[in-house]
Amino acid sequence: MKRTLLTISILLTMGLSAQKKEKNNDASSLDSIQKLDEIVLSTSMIFGNKYVAKHRTGSAYYLSPKELQKFSFTDVNRVLRSVPGVTIYEEDGFGLRPNISLRGTSPERSSKITLMEDGVLIAPAPYSASSAYYFPTIARMEAVEVLKGSSQVQFGPSTTGGAINMISAQIPSKFSGKISASYGSFNSNQLHAKIGGGSSSFGYMLEYLNYGSDGFKTLPSGKNTGFNKNDFVAKFKINLFPNAAIKQSLKFKFQYADEVGNETYLGLSQADFNVNPFSRYSASNNDKMTTDHSQYMLTHKLDFSKNFRVTTTAYQNNFSRNWYKLNDVTFNGEKKSIANVLEDPITLSNHFSILNGVVNSEADALGVKANNRKYYSQGIQTKLDYHWYKGDLFHDIEIGFRYHYDEEDRFQWVDKYSISNSGDLNLTTAGVPGTNANRIASAKAFASYITYKLKIDNWTFTPGVRFENILLQREDFGKNDITRTGVDLATRENSVNVFIPGMGANYKFNNDFSLFGGIHKGFSPPGNQDGQESEESVNYELGTRFNLGKLTGEFVGFFNDYSNLLGSDLAATGGTGSLEQFNAGEVNVNGIEVLLNYNLAKEGSKISMPISFGYTFTNSEFQNSFDSSDGLWGTVAVGDEMPYIPKHQFNAALSLEYSSFEINLNARYNGEFRTLAGTGNISENEKVSSNFIVDISGKYYVNKKLRLTANIINLLDNTYAVSRVPAGLRPGHPFGLYAGAEFSF
Repeated sequence: MKRTLLTISILLTMGLSAQKKEKNNDASSLDSIQKLDEIVLSTSMIFGNKYVAKHRTGSAYYLSPKELQKFSFTDVNRVLRSVPGVTIYEEDGFGLRPNISLRGTSPERSSKITLMEDGVLIAPAPYSASSAYYFPTIARMEAVEVLKGSSQVQFGPSTTGGAINMISAQIPSKFSGKISASYGSFNSNQLHAKIGGGSSSFGYMLEYLNYGSDGFKTLPSGKNTGFNKNDFVAKFKINLFPNAAIKQSLKFKFQYADEVGNETYLGLSQADFNVNPFSRYSASNNDKMTTDHSQYMLTHKLDFSKNFRVTTTAYQNNFSRNWYKLNDVTFNGEKKSIANVLEDPITLSNHFSILNGVVNSEADALGVKANNRKYYSQGIQTKLDYHWYKGDLFHDIEIGFRYHYDEEDRFQWVDKYSISNSGDLNLTTAGVPGTNANRIASAKAFASYITYKLKIDNWTFTPGVRFENILLQREDFGKNDITRTGVDLATRENSVNVFIPGMGANYKFNNDFSLFGGIHKGFSPPGNQDGQESEESVNYELGTRFNLGKLTGEFVGFFNDYSNLLGSDLAATGGTGSLEQFNAGEVNVNGIEVLLNYNLAKEGSKISMPISFGYTFTNSEFQNSFDSSDGLWGTVAVGDEMPYIPKHQFNAALSLEYSSFEINLNARYNGEFRTLAGTGNISENEKVSSNFIVDISGKYYVNKKLRLTANIINLLDNTYAVSRVPAGLRPGHPFGLYAGAEFSF
């Protein structure tokens, strides 16, 4: 299959230069077109615009401000669907905690990809507990960068599938602002405002976003099943010594977000999903997620010349959360997890009757766990970029260093409830904080990399190597030492030193056709168990970019050869929630990514009609057998496919753009996928069926400052399941209608 993919990649020459050039009416826009060789990017961006993304020696995609504004999505799942190679399974219908995979990496809580905001690691504890229970609010982002392939050795710790960098609102060069508001189905509402300005010596930007919903699921009690989220960002920039030969600047960023959501891990049985997919069982009535997140960043930029820049960023992220949610059910002294009950509600019918509130239970029948955790992440990173010409040769050297520390502090407890046949929950035993989990996992990491770019005639070469030195530790104080005196302290640690090489190349036949490819080592940190090995792979890609008149495209074939795939025991995937990682052995993942763009309108027409089509094929195959208690994997045999990775996905978008209005249509197909590893036909109780969803948006420009907006989510009102984890079937977002207005100045 590997050889076939590489051959097809050479022959078909089609795909993603869908990175088409957009007309730029704002000289300060992120999407400005610049000559590649003259750009020295800051550490906050990977590409900075479509032109740079289009000329990477690896596969890359830049979602521009214009593209993000078409639908103004608050759901990152819907934003990333248009990017080939991205696989997502939904959970809550609003994209609050996405599960993202790049090129077949394990999607669980996006833990196997590198997530960044403004070039800084943004997962709560990216080394010691990489599951992304916090995800930046996509509605406040100006651009999104997705990097795959060999040139990603610059970004870690996870290098197998790729990196996603979200670029927040930039400081404008002159006084300006925008305020927008919308309201719609399920009492969903959004208010977004930002203001900023600048001069040659000082700039600022202030931003506030609030959005929420009553939710589209229903509880017997009538309680709200939605959420409310606030987000505030402030940025300030000072140009130091403006008359000096060496230019310097300082930029400070502060971000704060909080969320309260009545969300649960408890889904539905197949029978109940078939009757009413948007219902919730009474036992989940008290489930609630509360979070607080803050980020501090201080960036110093030193421009020695137009060819040499040093950028240093110190950062600190703080995240606290308490997901108070139903965890287990006890009947006649036999305790079962909610995942086990939903997997077999017939055999465990007595437990199931307690879940759905049709019986009067005994005391302490329901265990509601306070998953109370605090995360801390801080570090300092420096990037040196120097480029120069020598004759016809262009050289660019980039060197980066980062020292990073993060930790996850678990201090959890379980409250016990009874439930009546009217669905009322009554607290029967209050848990003591710290008696369920009482431990701290931490990581110290030093990372460095060097990449070199050489352009000679039509060739571009980008060799590079990354080094990671990681010390992972855990201190478990035990369930009986809630004051953490250390009397029952158990410790363990694991360390890893790894070099991660990569090499990419691009050959430009002419301005309309190029061929690129690369090879690099994939890596993901292990857990803190002594002697546990890292996740490692060797990854290949080969692709082309082309322009044929108004048609632009890219075609890429990829092959990831895992020598050691790691799985994690997450409650979010039906496991116990211990976060213990386990070796899953050898796996082959290969696939094809295609993206095409075309404008249906005639040259010179007053109307523009851009159309795009993206397709992803992903095939996976375990090369060894193993058994795991983790619900996302199950019992695995040689030849089995990975779960939660559909073979086929496509996305199609069509826009009608005129001076006074625009209409945007987006359709996506997500193929069926299995929920446990296996091969052949998928049994109904281990399958999530395919779905086809259409979204539509429109804008009417009243004048240059005022716009009216309308969005429809799931236009065809298709009812579909998105997953069977954490516990039971979960529905996607039903038909939703939203209207609003935007005012800019």
